[in-house]
Amino acid sequence: MASDAELTPTSYIQHHLTNMTVSFGDSSFWVLHVDTLVMSLILGVLSLGFMWMVVRKATTGVPSKKQAFVEILIEFVDGQVKNSFHGNRHKFVAPAALTIFVWVLMLNTMDLLPIDIMAWIYTNIFGLHNWRSVPTTDVNTTFALALSIWLLTIYFGIQVKGMGGWIAELFCSPFGKNPLLWPLNLLFNLIEYISKPLSHSLRLFGNIYAGEIIFLLLGMWAATGVAGTVFGAVLGLGWAIFHILIVTLQAFIFMMLTVVYLSMAHESH
Repeated sequence: MASDAELTPTSYIQHHLTNMTVSFGDSSFWVLHVDTLVMSLILGVLSLGFMWMVVRKATTGVPSKKQAFVEILIEFVDGQVKNSFHGNRHKFVAPAALTIFVWVLMLNTMDLLPIDIMAWIYTNIFGLHNWRSVPTTDVNTTFALALSIWLLTIYFGIQVKGMGGWIAELFCSPFGKNPLLWPLNLLFNLIEYISKPLSHSLRLFGNIYAGEIIFLLLGMWAATGVAGTVFGAVLGLGWAIFHILIVTLQAFIFMMLTVVYLSMAHESH
């Protein structure tokens, strides 16, 4: 097999696409997961595009089923934001929460599609091997989402409190303004800042990835014989029904944590 140095630019990209990655340097940091990015983009366009089309055609009369569904969804998310965020939620926080909830829910829902059927489609129709259907089973997806929220909390914290107020909060809360407590306050706040994106991302990744593993194990069991096929099918159906709750709950938790973090950024200790 030719090394990366011996490949032309076109063959280099094709070579890495077989593993669903494209590298832009020697470091593993500069590696794009093509399947994750493509699936996330497609699902984002489909879900948010659908909502945009429904809202654009909304009427004040008797709503259609699509309009009623979108209105219920918007009211549900807005109600959750209203209970946690006490500022002008319609300017940014509520639309962001709605976008996150719908997008993450769509990413998670891909986990409910039959693994063997999706693998056959990717392999035989598109010629793609090792394609990842569920973007949230890639920790890079969940960490990128959590890191984006983390950066927004810093941005809004500086916007609301000013750079001086934000830095003062790092050194003077929660234990007081005594200079002797500044190192302890800073250490406490740094731990909080570091733990937020880690817990935010790993919670979503761990739950969805574990669900995918269980589906794979049940599928492998179904391939062992008649008894495995019967029990694998029954348990697979039961797990799929239960997993509907998991994918929805994890999207809701991710959205609510986002709202809480943004709310905390707008408030002082």
